[in-house]
Amino acid sequence: MPAAVTPSLSTLLTRVDAAIIDLDGTMVDTMGDFNEALNRMLRELELPSIAAQMIEHMVGKGSEHLLRSVLHHVLVQVNHASIAAEIEALYPSAWASYQRHYLAINGQYAGVYDGVKAGLQALQARGLRLACLTNKPRDFALPLLQSKGLDGYFEKVFGGDSFERKKPDPLPLLKTCEALGTDPARTLMVGDSSNDAQAARAAGCPVVLVTYGYNHGQPVRAVDADGFVDSLAQLT
Repeated sequence: MPAAVTPSLSTLLTRVDAAIIDLDGTMVDTMGDFNEALNRMLRELELPSIAAQMIEHMVGKGSEHLLRSVLHHVLVQVNHASIAAEIEALYPSAWASYQRHYLAINGQYAGVYDGVKAGLQALQARGLRLACLTNKPRDFALPLLQSKGLDGYFEKVFGGDSFERKKPDPLPLLKTCEALGTDPARTLMVGDSSNDAQAARAAGCPVVLVTYGYNHGQPVRAVDADGFVDSLAQLT
Protein backbone atom coordinates (compact mmCIF):
# COMPACT_ATOMS: atom_id res chain seq x y z
CA MET A 1 0.00 0.00 0.00
CA PRO A 2 1.32 3.52 -0.76
CA ALA A 3 2.16 5.81 2.12
CA ALA A 4 -0.52 8.22 3.29
CA VAL A 5 -0.78 11.55 1.53
CA THR A 6 0.80 14.34 3.52
CA PRO A 7 -1.56 17.11 4.72
CA SER A 8 0.25 19.67 2.54
CA LEU A 9 -0.21 17.56 -0.59
CA SER A 10 -3.83 16.84 0.29
CA THR A 11 -4.45 20.58 0.65
CA LEU A 12 -2.61 21.31 -2.60
CA LEU A 13 -4.85 18.91 -4.52
CA THR A 14 -7.93 20.84 -3.39
CA ARG A 15 -6.49 24.04 -4.88
CA VAL A 16 -5.96 22.93 -8.47
CA ASP A 17 -8.25 22.51 -11.46
CA ALA A 18 -5.90 20.60 -13.74
CA ALA A 19 -2.71 18.56 -13.79
CA ILE A 20 0.10 18.36 -16.32
CA ILE A 21 1.88 15.00 -16.17
CA ASP A 22 5.37 14.25 -17.50
CA LEU A 23 5.90 10.95 -19.34
CA ASP A 24 9.41 9.43 -19.19
CA GLY A 25 10.42 8.59 -15.64
CA THR A 26 7.05 9.73 -14.27
CA MET A 27 4.47 7.45 -15.87
CA VAL A 28 6.57 5.06 -17.93
CA ASP A 29 10.02 3.59 -17.32
CA THR A 30 11.44 4.00 -20.82
CA MET A 31 15.10 3.41 -20.06
CA GLY A 32 14.98 0.05 -21.84
CA ASP A 33 13.66 1.73 -24.99
CA PHE A 34 16.34 4.42 -24.87
CA ASN A 35 19.06 1.82 -24.33
CA GLU A 36 17.91 -0.39 -27.19
CA ALA A 37 17.29 2.37 -29.75
CA LEU A 38 20.49 4.28 -28.97
CA ASN A 39 22.71 1.21 -29.11
CA ARG A 40 21.12 0.09 -32.38
CA MET A 41 21.91 3.57 -33.70
CA LEU A 42 25.51 3.40 -32.46
CA ARG A 43 26.04 -0.01 -34.06
CA GLU A 44 24.72 1.37 -37.34
CA LEU A 45 27.18 4.28 -37.09
CA GLU A 46 29.98 1.84 -36.16
CA LEU A 47 30.53 3.55 -32.82
CA PRO A 48 31.03 2.02 -29.34
CA SER A 49 27.97 1.09 -27.27
CA ILE A 50 26.82 3.05 -24.23
CA ALA A 51 25.64 1.70 -20.87
CA ALA A 52 22.10 2.31 -19.62
CA GLN A 53 23.53 3.91 -16.45
CA MET A 54 25.12 6.64 -18.57
CA ILE A 55 21.98 7.18 -20.65
CA GLU A 56 19.94 7.73 -17.47
CA HIS A 57 21.98 10.86 -16.68
CA MET A 58 21.37 12.26 -20.19
CA VAL A 59 17.59 11.80 -20.43
CA GLY A 60 15.11 14.59 -19.81
CA LYS A 61 16.08 17.55 -22.00
CA GLY A 62 14.75 16.28 -25.31
CA SER A 63 15.99 13.91 -28.01
CA GLU A 64 18.38 16.43 -29.56
CA HIS A 65 20.21 16.92 -26.26
CA LEU A 66 20.19 13.16 -25.65
CA LEU A 67 21.73 12.32 -29.02
CA ARG A 68 24.41 14.99 -28.76
CA SER A 69 25.28 13.81 -25.23
CA VAL A 70 25.51 10.19 -26.37
CA LEU A 71 27.67 11.08 -29.37
CA HIS A 72 29.96 13.18 -27.18
CA HIS A 73 30.32 10.30 -24.70
CA VAL A 74 31.24 7.67 -27.30
CA LEU A 75 33.55 9.96 -29.27
CA VAL A 76 35.49 10.73 -26.09
CA GLN A 77 35.85 6.95 -25.66
CA VAL A 78 37.54 6.62 -29.04
CA ASN A 79 39.71 9.72 -28.40
CA HIS A 80 38.37 11.59 -31.37
CA ALA A 81 40.40 14.72 -32.03
CA SER A 82 37.62 17.12 -33.04
CA ILE A 83 34.56 16.05 -31.06
CA ALA A 84 32.36 19.10 -31.63
CA ALA A 85 32.86 19.02 -35.40
CA GLU A 86 32.32 15.27 -35.55
CA ILE A 87 29.08 15.50 -33.57
CA GLU A 88 27.73 18.03 -36.09
CA ALA A 89 28.85 15.81 -38.98
CA LEU A 90 27.26 12.69 -37.49
CA TYR A 91 24.10 14.25 -36.10
CA PRO A 92 21.85 14.08 -39.22
CA SER A 93 22.59 10.37 -39.72
CA ALA A 94 22.35 9.71 -36.00
CA TRP A 95 18.95 11.41 -35.73
CA ALA A 96 17.53 9.52 -38.74
CA SER A 97 18.84 6.21 -37.38
CA TYR A 98 17.64 6.88 -33.83
CA GLN A 99 14.18 7.94 -34.98
CA ARG A 100 13.80 4.83 -37.13
CA HIS A 101 14.95 2.45 -34.39
CA TYR A 102 12.99 4.16 -31.60
CA LEU A 103 9.73 4.07 -33.54
CA ALA A 104 10.36 0.39 -34.36
CA ILE A 105 10.68 -0.64 -30.69
CA ASN A 106 8.67 2.15 -28.98
CA GLY A 107 7.24 0.71 -25.75
CA GLN A 108 8.59 -2.82 -26.21
CA TYR A 109 11.29 -2.38 -23.56
CA ALA A 110 9.27 -0.01 -21.36
CA GLY A 111 6.81 -0.49 -18.52
CA VAL A 112 4.22 1.60 -16.71
CA TYR A 113 5.23 2.34 -13.12
CA ASP A 114 3.08 0.88 -10.35
CA GLY A 115 0.32 3.20 -9.24
CA VAL A 116 0.21 5.34 -12.38
CA LYS A 117 -3.26 4.36 -13.56
CA ALA A 118 -4.64 4.57 -10.02
CA GLY A 119 -3.17 8.06 -9.68
CA LEU A 120 -4.57 9.26 -13.00
CA GLN A 121 -7.98 7.83 -12.14
CA ALA A 122 -7.87 9.59 -8.76
CA LEU A 123 -7.06 12.93 -10.40
CA GLN A 124 -9.91 12.44 -12.86
CA ALA A 125 -12.24 11.53 -9.98
CA ARG A 126 -11.40 14.92 -8.44
CA GLY A 127 -12.61 16.53 -11.64
CA LEU A 128 -9.16 17.64 -12.76
CA ARG A 129 -8.44 18.17 -16.44
CA LEU A 130 -5.31 16.28 -17.50
CA ALA A 131 -2.60 16.93 -20.07
CA CYS A 132 0.61 15.03 -20.79
CA LEU A 133 3.65 17.24 -21.43
CA THR A 134 6.96 15.60 -22.29
CA ASN A 135 10.25 16.62 -23.88
CA LYS A 136 10.01 13.45 -25.99
CA PRO A 137 8.94 14.15 -29.60
CA ARG A 138 5.15 13.99 -29.89
CA ASP A 139 5.39 11.30 -32.60
CA PHE A 140 7.18 9.12 -30.02
CA ALA A 141 4.92 10.05 -27.11
CA LEU A 142 1.52 9.34 -28.67
CA PRO A 143 2.22 5.71 -29.72
CA LEU A 144 3.82 5.02 -26.33
CA LEU A 145 0.80 6.32 -24.42
CA GLN A 146 -1.49 4.31 -26.68
CA SER A 147 0.51 1.09 -26.33
CA LYS A 148 0.46 1.38 -22.53
CA GLY A 149 -3.25 2.21 -22.32
CA LEU A 150 -2.64 5.71 -20.97
CA ASP A 151 -3.78 7.91 -23.86
CA GLY A 152 -7.42 7.95 -22.79
CA TYR A 153 -6.66 9.86 -19.59
CA PHE A 154 -5.45 13.01 -21.35
CA GLU A 155 -7.30 15.83 -23.09
CA LYS A 156 -4.05 17.13 -24.55
CA VAL A 157 -0.65 15.60 -25.33
CA PHE A 158 2.30 17.86 -26.12
CA GLY A 159 5.89 16.86 -26.93
CA GLY A 160 9.28 18.50 -27.03
CA ASP A 161 8.60 19.59 -30.61
CA SER A 162 5.15 21.06 -29.90
CA PHE A 163 6.47 24.49 -28.88
CA GLU A 164 9.45 26.73 -29.60
CA ARG A 165 11.21 25.72 -26.38
CA LYS A 166 11.32 22.70 -24.06
CA LYS A 167 11.23 22.25 -20.29
CA PRO A 168 12.90 23.60 -18.13
CA ASP A 169 11.73 26.69 -20.01
CA PRO A 170 8.26 27.67 -18.71
CA LEU A 171 6.80 28.17 -22.20
CA PRO A 172 5.53 24.57 -22.65
CA LEU A 173 3.69 24.71 -19.31
CA LEU A 174 2.17 28.10 -20.07
CA LYS A 175 1.06 26.92 -23.51
CA THR A 176 -0.41 23.74 -22.01
CA CYS A 177 -2.34 25.77 -19.42
CA GLU A 178 -3.59 27.96 -22.26
CA ALA A 179 -4.75 24.88 -24.20
CA LEU A 180 -6.56 23.56 -21.11
CA GLY A 181 -7.99 26.98 -20.33
CA THR A 182 -6.63 26.90 -16.78
CA ASP A 183 -4.71 29.33 -14.57
CA PRO A 184 -1.07 28.23 -14.04
CA ALA A 185 -1.47 28.85 -10.29
CA ARG A 186 -4.26 26.26 -10.29
CA THR A 187 -2.52 23.76 -12.58
CA LEU A 188 -0.35 21.10 -10.92
CA MET A 189 2.83 19.89 -12.62
CA VAL A 190 3.73 16.26 -11.83
CA GLY A 191 7.18 15.17 -12.94
CA ASP A 192 10.38 13.39 -12.00
CA SER A 193 13.17 15.91 -12.41
CA SER A 194 14.56 19.38 -11.90
CA ASN A 195 13.46 20.19 -15.48
CA ASP A 196 9.83 19.81 -14.46
CA ALA A 197 10.29 21.72 -11.21
CA GLN A 198 12.19 24.62 -12.78
CA ALA A 199 9.63 24.96 -15.55
CA ALA A 200 6.78 24.86 -13.04
CA ARG A 201 8.33 27.45 -10.75
CA ALA A 202 8.96 29.82 -13.66
CA ALA A 203 5.43 29.31 -15.00
CA GLY A 204 3.82 29.82 -11.59
CA CYS A 205 2.51 26.25 -11.33
CA PRO A 206 2.65 24.15 -8.15
CA VAL A 207 4.81 21.06 -8.63
CA VAL A 208 4.99 17.56 -7.17
CA LEU A 209 7.83 15.19 -8.07
CA VAL A 210 8.00 11.40 -7.97
CA THR A 211 10.93 9.96 -6.07
CA TYR A 212 11.87 7.50 -8.84
CA GLY A 213 12.62 8.43 -12.45
CA TYR A 214 15.50 10.19 -14.18
CA ASN A 215 16.70 13.30 -12.38
CA HIS A 216 20.03 13.48 -14.24
CA GLY A 217 21.59 11.19 -11.61
CA GLN A 218 20.91 13.69 -8.80
CA PRO A 219 18.81 13.19 -5.61
CA VAL A 220 15.31 14.35 -6.49
CA ARG A 221 14.45 15.38 -2.93
CA ALA A 222 17.07 18.12 -3.21
CA VAL A 223 14.94 19.80 -5.90
CA ASP A 224 12.68 22.72 -4.98
CA ALA A 225 9.15 21.27 -5.17
CA ASP A 226 5.86 21.46 -3.27
CA GLY A 227 5.79 17.75 -2.52
CA PHE A 228 7.14 14.30 -3.33
CA VAL A 229 5.37 10.98 -3.87
CA ASP A 230 6.74 7.47 -4.13
CA SER A 231 3.87 6.52 -6.43
CA LEU A 232 1.20 8.41 -8.35
CA ALA A 233 -1.27 6.28 -6.38
CA GLN A 234 -0.50 8.61 -3.46
CA LEU A 235 -2.45 11.28 -5.34
CA THR A 236 -5.60 9.45 -4.25
